[in-house]
Amino acid sequence: MGNRPDELRALLDSVAKQHGDAVEVVVVGNGSPLPELPDGVRTVELPENVGIPAGRNVGIEAFGPAGADKDVLLFLDDDGLLANMDTAELCREAFARDPALGIISFRIADPDTGETQRRHVPRLRAADPLRSSRVTTFLGGANAVRTKVFEEVGGLPDDFFYAHEETDLAWRALDAGWMIDYRADMVLLHPTMAPTRHAVYHRMVARNRVWLARRNLPAPLVPVYLGVWLLLTLARRPSLPGLRAWLGGFKEGWTTSCGPRRPMKWRTVWRLTRLGRPPVI
Repeated sequence: MGNRPDELRALLDSVAKQHGDAVEVVVVGNGSPLPELPDGVRTVELPENVGIPAGRNVGIEAFGPAGADKDVLLFLDDDGLLANMDTAELCREAFARDPALGIISFRIADPDTGETQRRHVPRLRAADPLRSSRVTTFLGGANAVRTKVFEEVGGLPDDFFYAHEETDLAWRALDAGWMIDYRADMVLLHPTMAPTRHAVYHRMVARNRVWLARRNLPAPLVPVYLGVWLLLTLARRPSLPGLRAWLGGFKEGWTTSCGPRRPMKWRTVWRLTRLGRPPVI
């Protein structure tokens, strides 16, 4: 977003220090001019903020159609920092070892406390963030994706703008037969922040939750999934303005186009269930 030049430079330094072959870098300025960056870093400056998924899609295409010039792409938030110098090598090893592995979700840890927030562990059983496992979704700001996934199932959903775009891609990847791993040993240091800091948080979360279900779930599961999330939202007792925004987004999700509908196969539903997160929660 162009307002964290020092953090961005520190992130790029941590990428440059990775062991093994050099990591080629593209920085996308999403509606803001970019600061001076190290030699060799390619840049793309967009005239307006097109949202997180569309901005990342631009970064993908910078490496050829669907990222085809590379085997694997890393996605890193500009205020993050790779904690270790072997992350790129661990990624290479993981993808080479497991041909079915499509996506790796890194562990996000606070740089001061080392703690990982529960919401940053992409599974229901999140009590132990140091345990790696197969999962059903991933974290957008700290991950690696095999470019064959984009070739087969497409990129992130541009219209989501913010929230749940990772799960949309994850479900499509799982439906195509790919697997997703959460790796606790691949760490991005990132300051602990509440997601509600974004003014659009409640509306986007609700709208995109509806779009996610309408786009990807078999018809009988759509009302079940959304009913569960409505009850969970009410149980969390959001502020009155937050609840109003959430309900407005929920309505918007039903009354606006969600894009192409490609419901997952029932065997994928069973796969998600066996992985610990049936697509009703």
